[in-house]
Amino acid sequence: MENNEIIEIIAATKNAHKVKELGEMLNLDRIKLKSLSDMDFSGEIEENGSTFEENALIKAETVCKLYGKPSLADDSGLCVDFLSGAPGIYSARYASVGNENATDKDNVNKLLYELKGVPEKDRTAKFVCVLALVFPDGRKITVKGECNGSITFDERGFDGFGYDPVFYYPPLCKTFAEMSEGEKNSVSHRKNAVDLLKKELIDIFNVETTGKD
Repeated sequence: MENNEIIEIIAATKNAHKVKELGEMLNLDRIKLKSLSDMDFSGEIEENGSTFEENALIKAETVCKLYGKPSLADDSGLCVDFLSGAPGIYSARYASVGNENATDKDNVNKLLYELKGVPEKDRTAKFVCVLALVFPDGRKITVKGECNGSITFDERGFDGFGYDPVFYYPPLCKTFAEMSEGEKNSVSHRKNAVDLLKKELIDIFNVETTGKD
């Protein structure tokens, strides 16, 4: 492979902001991420796996077969120890039973209700992000990033999304919603997963960091 050849990877998401964020975290020359919107993909990919790894692979494999290019997908969620790992892979639709239009706020309210009366020492939790990279030749790479913390008794902070207002990160003494974007991106589960994937991409494609912050 020529050293100046652009390597196009399709991210299995229509979210342009997520693709931009992933690209900035990877910070690799010659790696160009494209979204499903860039590919004019308008369908839906059913995530029917039982683990983060399975769901990420389902998405990446589907997109790879469609376009014949390396494809990247992620699946992430919140795992609370007291709830035996719930909401887990159902994090985005935790409150959707009986409420198909459940919002992030509904999910947070359900979580706090499920943990009502649970003492601080038993409210440990972690955010998990699995990234799956699938190649047309059948190669598959999965990496997992985690961020450990605990669930607060009420919401704190106004930034972020999802469970960020109730996920407390002890080293910074803040919830994710109280952090700046830079703080969160330096410690998050997604950042930890991307760092692992970055090592794989450097080895496979012989690419380098761009030198940008």
